[in-house]
Amino acid sequence: MVSKTDDIPASVPNCNPADPADGAQDGKGAGKAPLKESCGCGHSADTAMVNGDRAHEHTEETDSKQDGNGEADGGEESNEQEVIVIQDTGFTVKIQAPGTEPFDLQVSPQEMVQEIHQVLMDREDTCHRTCFSLQLDGNVLDNFAELKSIEGLQEGSVLKVVEEPYTVREARIHVRHIRDLLKSLDPSDAYNGVDCNSLSFLSIFTDGDLGETGKRKKKGSEMEQIDCTPPEHILPGSKERPLVPLQPQNKDWKPMQCLKVLTMSGWNPPPGNRKMHGDLMYLYIVTVEERHVSVTASTRGFYLNQSTTYTFNPKPANPSFLSHSLVELLSQISPAFKKNFTALQKKRVQRHPFERIATPFQVYSWTAPQVDHAMDCVRAEDAYTSRLGYEEHIPGQTRDWNEELQTTRELPRKNLPERLLRERAIFKVHSDFAAAATRGAMAVIDGNVMAINPGEETRMQMFIWNNIFFSLGFDVRDHYRELGGDAAAHAAPTNDLNGVRAYSGVDVEGLYTLGTVVVDYRGYRVTAQSIIPGILEREQEQSVIYGSIDFGKTVVSHGKYLELLEKTSRPLKIQRHSVLNEKNDTVELCSSVECKGIIGNDGRHYILDLLRTFPPDLNFLPVDGVELSPECQRLGFPRQHRHRLACLRQELIEAFVEHRYLLFMKMAALQLMQHKANRDSIKTDTPAITETSETLAESKADTTQTDTAQTNATDSSKATDISTDSTSQTDNASTAASQTGTDSEENSSKPTTNGPVDPTATQNGECKGPLEDPKSREVVLNACKAVGSISDTAFDIRFNPDIFSPGVRFPEESADDIQKQKQLLKDAAAFLVSCQVPTLVKDCLDHSALPMDGASLTEALHQRGINVRYLGTVLEFMEKTPAKAQLEHIYRIGITELITRCAKHIFKTYLQGVELSALSAAVSHFLNCFLSSFPDAVAHLPPDELVSRRKNRKRRNRVPGGGDNTAWASLTPSELWKNIASEAQSYYHFTLQCESVDQVVEKFGLQKTTLLREISVKTGIQILIKEYNFDSRHKPAFTEEDILNIFPVVKHVNPKATDAFHFFQSGQAKVQQGFLKEGCELINEALNLFNNVYGAMHVEICSCLRLLARLNYILGDHPEALSNQQKAVLMSERVLGIEHPNTIQEYMHLALYCFANNQLSTALKLLYRARYLMLLICGEDHPEMALLDSNIGLVLHGVMEYDLSLRFLENALTINTKYHGPRSLKVALSHHLVARVYESKAEFRSALQHEKEGYTIYKNQMGEAHEKTKESSEYLKYLTQQAVALQRTMNEIYKNGSNASIMPLKFTAPSMATILDQLNIINGIIFIPLSPKDLENLKAEVQRRQQLQELGKSEEPAEDRSLELEDKIPID
Repeated sequence: MVSKTDDIPASVPNCNPADPADGAQDGKGAGKAPLKESCGCGHSADTAMVNGDRAHEHTEETDSKQDGNGEADGGEESNEQEVIVIQDTGFTVKIQAPGTEPFDLQVSPQEMVQEIHQVLMDREDTCHRTCFSLQLDGNVLDNFAELKSIEGLQEGSVLKVVEEPYTVREARIHVRHIRDLLKSLDPSDAYNGVDCNSLSFLSIFTDGDLGETGKRKKKGSEMEQIDCTPPEHILPGSKERPLVPLQPQNKDWKPMQCLKVLTMSGWNPPPGNRKMHGDLMYLYIVTVEERHVSVTASTRGFYLNQSTTYTFNPKPANPSFLSHSLVELLSQISPAFKKNFTALQKKRVQRHPFERIATPFQVYSWTAPQVDHAMDCVRAEDAYTSRLGYEEHIPGQTRDWNEELQTTRELPRKNLPERLLRERAIFKVHSDFAAAATRGAMAVIDGNVMAINPGEETRMQMFIWNNIFFSLGFDVRDHYRELGGDAAAHAAPTNDLNGVRAYSGVDVEGLYTLGTVVVDYRGYRVTAQSIIPGILEREQEQSVIYGSIDFGKTVVSHGKYLELLEKTSRPLKIQRHSVLNEKNDTVELCSSVECKGIIGNDGRHYILDLLRTFPPDLNFLPVDGVELSPECQRLGFPRQHRHRLACLRQELIEAFVEHRYLLFMKMAALQLMQHKANRDSIKTDTPAITETSETLAESKADTTQTDTAQTNATDSSKATDISTDSTSQTDNASTAASQTGTDSEENSSKPTTNGPVDPTATQNGECKGPLEDPKSREVVLNACKAVGSISDTAFDIRFNPDIFSPGVRFPEESADDIQKQKQLLKDAAAFLVSCQVPTLVKDCLDHSALPMDGASLTEALHQRGINVRYLGTVLEFMEKTPAKAQLEHIYRIGITELITRCAKHIFKTYLQGVELSALSAAVSHFLNCFLSSFPDAVAHLPPDELVSRRKNRKRRNRVPGGGDNTAWASLTPSELWKNIASEAQSYYHFTLQCESVDQVVEKFGLQKTTLLREISVKTGIQILIKEYNFDSRHKPAFTEEDILNIFPVVKHVNPKATDAFHFFQSGQAKVQQGFLKEGCELINEALNLFNNVYGAMHVEICSCLRLLARLNYILGDHPEALSNQQKAVLMSERVLGIEHPNTIQEYMHLALYCFANNQLSTALKLLYRARYLMLLICGEDHPEMALLDSNIGLVLHGVMEYDLSLRFLENALTINTKYHGPRSLKVALSHHLVARVYESKAEFRSALQHEKEGYTIYKNQMGEAHEKTKESSEYLKYLTQQAVALQRTMNEIYKNGSNASIMPLKFTAPSMATILDQLNIINGIIFIPLSPKDLENLKAEVQRRQQLQELGKSEEPAEDRSLELEDKIPID
């Protein structure tokens, strides 16, 4: 038997990049063993955060690696060749624009001419031009041509900017652009959540840019004038949680006024005779100097005319001045405009580009200040014209979303450039579609879209807007009656979306899904879908040629669909099965019966209604006569749920199959060993052996229940070696691709989300040799039976999604199979509660999962395949855990999440009964009942400001929920909390026993601001940012003026950049083996590819930048680290939100790099900001706060603020002791840091006390001989000497009074270098002197550590510990 690490070094180079780490959520099957071994420090957050939704997919869909011949890429070599092709070297051209000096511009051959246009429209000196062409030697360049295709364009070519005549469209674009320039510093779009603007506050804390260009020119130490005292509310122990500092005032946002008014004139459109003079439109402008002017936009440019408000006179005013740009004209007539516009543009271009670029998906802010509502021509025009998408840039007005979504999928994907192009197109269309769908859904609920079936009652109406189909989440026509009515209709869209996500992840050529977006807005759930061509013209019955429209009563199938779906069955673990139709004929399916196949008029094969893609969750589906396993029954399962659509998550299916795979390997290995032993000795009768080994395996299965859940693949790799009786791992890994290739073409080219099963393909390929031996065949057969594999010759677990679906009947002959499937489902349900929940709790205990708020907790649950409906179960499990005290932070977040989710459920139905005019009153009343201590919150019914004459005439056909009812006003706080408690009981099966918000806060130690943030984010409420007095018993906390807006909450598919993701992973793997330089290059490459696909802003680019900054820092390039991390912070603020846990992490890293770059005051400001945000979202009692406080304490120690420093360090010590246990190395380090501050204060007694504590821990944990213990004992000696010397001096003074000869004592202010060393240690950064020998040692060390940690943690922290060798061994 090969030992685990024997041949790893050999296999590392091979397997690493070539292994297109397939998209198992943490794919670590046998073929990948070496990869997993080599980076056993665990992919932590940097992978973890990458995938927004399902954070720890260590690996992503690699469908795209099909180089035509069904093989995975030949690894690094071919990849890098391809990458070079993409980044052809750039060259420089000269741009000559009228009225400015010619300037040089760096361009790349891939760019389009259009992109140069964009650059010019953004540059300070040419930004006011929009209507121009670029000419090379007198020839006009085509806007959509790539630069490399233009003849004669080369290094040093001169491009002339030539003004072109305007058209109405161009004039509108010009005015819109000028308005954008005037508003460029105004944050109101970000507050209002429009045009993908979002907030960012970093520049306030860094005084502008951090780089060389920043305002801070002076180098050297800035020790002299730092005010280090933080505001009172940031200090440890402070109880107040103010809201206002969340959005500090940015002085740049006080806009410099350039114009008072710029709007369309009432004289538009020009009459016929003026049109023939070239008039395009008229503008009305009021300058800052109060001059009212009327401007004509003509084909030749802009000029003043003589019209006034009431008389139309289109003649040019005197003196006549025609200007091609509106800015030039306004600069002529208004000196204030000229001065302020120039200043404004200077400021605009000084801002970091990441503060201005649009994000791919809209981010909404739950707080906003009161913003003045200014007159804005473009906004007004947008609201009332039929501007559906962004059609002023698109010929043919509305977009055919379906066509765009499907054509981008059909783009070729043979090599890297093609794949990048394809993924970029898919991503772009998706983000546009999500934006349009959100807009449409809001329009539907606000009543601005006419229904296509206006005669029906409002709940049943359907809508079409902008080529998107909208339906409401109600159970219309009793479609879901047997499944739970409206509750099922509400759950179905998200299930369907998960199905769409899964199928588009597998990305099978020829199989199409609909663009799907689910929007929750004002209490309604709207599903937006792209429209299958031709589906509206025909009845559904005729068009469905696969699946069932009545939940399985009538079922049809279709050969082509079976063939296409067969390709998805392996990655999605769906079993091909037969069902009976109404005529009792057998029909074969490869999906659930609800999944419908429709061939559109465009000839494409669409599948829709994917709500049962994944198998049902038996814990929440009581079925008569079905007994769950004892561990489920002990926990009170099965439980009644609102609806019968509860299904298991894809992540759970992955984890379960992987768990089974390990069992399979262990059993096969055991039996083969016995078989060998028996072959060598006497041949005993075989049945006995299999008997015993099965019982052995069974008992083993019990013991491994918890620990195998997340085991590394080391185990399976060992097993592979045995069961294949051949080849070392090296060959294994390298032959994997080709073997699978022979096995079956599609499977190898699309090894998507199917970690463990891939290796079995290999197994099939390779086991041919040994399996000739009938004994081995029998062994495999036994193991297959034991783990429930559907094949007898290889491990292959799949689920039948139709089991337990009401109304589905199976043919007699498959009865056996159905029994097996039922058992498999019971096992999966048991696996969730007996394996995954304990694993989650264990990960929380050892801090490899560190959620800070509801969203990150949900993410941690989802990563492990646990649905949120298990939240109550998870909390109860924590209550029963012996180490409950160390889970307090998670428990608190869990309770907050549970309460706010219950409140959200109630709020949803509450809002449906509110008419639009009472919306703010109703929302503020609900928040008062939820959060305010004021016992009798009375709703302020909006006084009818406008008394209506006709009170009683009922309008038919109102907006959904347009009831005149005021039932909402009768809600009282005690009633709401009663409802919350009963919701917690019925939905989460969790007993709250609290009757008011104050009881909850008291009992669980919650914070009202945190509750407010969670409920606002979940429901889309935006509130006024001010200090709310929640605890007053005399008046309610909220008034209707405090509710500013209500936003949609949007769910959609996130298309992935697969190639970039691979580079990112290989980079991480390299880094974790200690090849930092190579890692750095790969990560840089990944960054380029990410930018290529996603544009400049994206969550994954953010993780990329963070890792890059960390590498720069470790390799000693501090300024570069600072610049990358600054981008990461800005991006995190913009894409995830200003107080997202990830943003807080990024702030901490940035502070470290600032400190290293000698920017101490900035570092402190950033740390204080991070602490404030953390207090706001989860309070002080959280393990991460210890790290933050240690950082703050160290920086304060460095600037000699000893007393302040002690407050933070002692707080960190308390928290570390609580969460890591008093004997932890983290606690020892905390003691040491505190001791050092006491030493600087010359309080040696306290210093000694703390250092002794630390020494004891080191000695007990590491033994006397360890260097940490020695260092500590040295320091103790030093402290003792200092203390003795001090005592001597004091005695001397007492004895001789003033003429004592005093020995000078060494009170040293700590040096920056030592402080930086300490900072690095607590932040888990270790510097490695990079000599080859050291690297070898490090690698050996890493491997040793993996053996130590044995099969533990495959999922490392869901936050940031990527490069750090966590302190499992004595690093600190």
